[in-house]
Amino acid sequence: MDQNMQQSPRRRFFKLAALSAALAGFGATALARGGRHGGEAMSEVHLDRMLKHLYVEIDATDAQKQRLDPIVKQAASDLRPLRAKGQDARRRGAELFSADTLDRAAIERARVEQIAAADASSKRFTKALTDVAELLTPEQRRKLAARFARRGHGRGHFYG
Repeated sequence: MDQNMQQSPRRRFFKLAALSAALAGFGATALARGGRHGGEAMSEVHLDRMLKHLYVEIDATDAQKQRLDPIVKQAASDLRPLRAKGQDARRRGAELFSADTLDRAAIERARVEQIAAADASSKRFTKALTDVAELLTPEQRRKLAARFARRGHGRGHFYG
């Protein structure tokens, strides 16, 4: 029997929530903010600089660069509001948990919103990652995966 099937529903929920948050966090961090740069949105200049470094690391051709730029920039743009929604849902959840009177229905709504935001970010990031991967050679994909692992994205896994 699969290990996930032996876990309690509560444990499976928390693992799923953690995985979704990690995926969403990774997608938002990698594309919307660029990682270790505080809470501000990534500027166009910073995104261009990050892409230049990435292109050197994976030995991207000029044709690949022209096709990759719009994919990454559109994903960054799409992920910014999703990240904000997730932050708002977490903030709302914290307020509900610290209230004098607990409102279980409101807490559940906040949980659903938080998971929905994480799922939407994860889907958008996965689409961008797949779109990028289709333009790369297998060797370039391996270099990109190694880069993610070195930088600590995904907490030791490729992304998740």
